[in-house]
Amino acid sequence: MDGNGRWATKRFLPRVAGHAKGVDAVRAIVEACAARGVEYLTLFAFSSENWRRPADEVSVLMRLFMTVLEREVGKMSANGIRLKIVGDMSRFDPKLQEMATKAEAQTAGNTRLTLTVCANYGGRWDVMQAVSKMARANPGVTDFSEDQLGPYLAMAYAPEPDLFIRTGGEQRISNFLLWQLAYSELYFTDTFWPDFDAKALDLAIASYQQRERRFGRTSAQVLDQKKAS
Repeated sequence: MDGNGRWATKRFLPRVAGHAKGVDAVRAIVEACAARGVEYLTLFAFSSENWRRPADEVSVLMRLFMTVLEREVGKMSANGIRLKIVGDMSRFDPKLQEMATKAEAQTAGNTRLTLTVCANYGGRWDVMQAVSKMARANPGVTDFSEDQLGPYLAMAYAPEPDLFIRTGGEQRISNFLLWQLAYSELYFTDTFWPDFDAKALDLAIASYQQRERRFGRTSAQVLDQKKAS
């Protein structure tokens, strides 16, 4: 969800105003995804690299995170949305950790849409923590397969993403879901996150629907598979 700060700067507002506006966009996109039958939505809210930002901005982001948990979790639960928070939470304030745990528990039984918020998350961190857990669970084993690693990844509960969307004009993955994005379709837009609405989401989905997903096969093989199904 890129471009909050630049959205604010363009309007001669402090960067934190962009983050606040970005929360409105989150709410709108969650609602739009639920309405369109999307079952899994993952938002990259705060990366492990974002600690390098100015301390006052990081502090505002943490307070904003807590405010969102206080105000939105009840609404999520009422609308059938399950909330998962993924990342190294140990660096966050204990109160925030407690709120995140309670929010997950409160929404655990919901099935309409699983909303994952990645906070203090990095794709490399995810792979390394998964390897460490796998090794500890299988002492003495030195030869592992990709399938064996999968259950230890932070988002083992979710399918690999079909579509990756990055707003704000940058065209890179920035250490997000490095393992899981291996075969995802990538979509980049110049739209800043605060301006990314349901119409912008539909454009991304329309682009995805025009893609041919071959997963290593030929177009003819994909066509034969469609005919067979």
